[in-house]
Amino acid sequence: MMGANHAATGAAAWIAVTSTAPFALGLHPVSSVGVMTGAVVCAGAAVLPDADHHNGTFAHSLPPVSEWVSDAVEAVSGGHRNGTHSFLGIAVFTALAWAAGLLTIQTESFGTVYVGGGVLAVLLIALALKALRLTRRGRLAPWLTSLTVAALVALFAPEEWNWLPVAVGLGVTVHVLGDVLTTNGAPLLWPVRFRAPRRVRRSLVLDDVWRPGGSFAVPLLGSTGSVREWLLATAVGLYATVGFTWSALDQMGFDTFGTYTRLSTTVHDAAANLSATFALAGW
Repeated sequence: MMGANHAATGAAAWIAVTSTAPFALGLHPVSSVGVMTGAVVCAGAAVLPDADHHNGTFAHSLPPVSEWVSDAVEAVSGGHRNGTHSFLGIAVFTALAWAAGLLTIQTESFGTVYVGGGVLAVLLIALALKALRLTRRGRLAPWLTSLTVAALVALFAPEEWNWLPVAVGLGVTVHVLGDVLTTNGAPLLWPVRFRAPRRVRRSLVLDDVWRPGGSFAVPLLGSTGSVREWLLATAVGLYATVGFTWSALDQMGFDTFGTYTRLSTTVHDAAANLSATFALAGW
């Protein structure tokens, strides 16, 4: 999948899992601030596996630091679409996020300051903004934007960094699943590679699922950048926008649930009246 589409699916996944809105699952509820900031962080985490590409979105998100990190990840993971796109990669990214959360400093004015979480959040926020093309090119703008957003969260809701490992794990998982839905697939079992036998490669169906190089795919979206991919990205992007707006209105004190209930009742009554009208007309 394309970087922007990965970011959109990451934001949508976070809202689905953490929001308590009627259209969300609410499996890991967080505050309205957590939903909004987490959506941005999870969007960045959903692009994180592409840190294995020296010329990808990650490398250009916070130059020159992101460039150095990308070179290191590319060397350790075996190149693009290898280690970072596997079950092991998901586990490592999540563990690193958890370890970053342990780096704290106790202060008299602000209490516990999550230094490690804050630094990681700056990187992920910059990555999300870069993937969604919300920051300008250059070396200064990405730093200023991401530092500002991270500082606002740290000052007004410092406890929100507690969910950082969940956001990273979810975002990276969504990225890998997104690539599995394309024709290239992902090497889920890396560093072990079970290359497809000749019989599989001769099969028109199995060859699409078990790639010759050992990657696995369920290519429902076709090739990267396909129309199907963009349609999916548009749908999840709209979902993420609605969820983000819902949380923003809730944080500002609007009665979002009341409004939703009244709207649902109005729609239900209108549908019932329309159905009754058709019945009387004999349709």
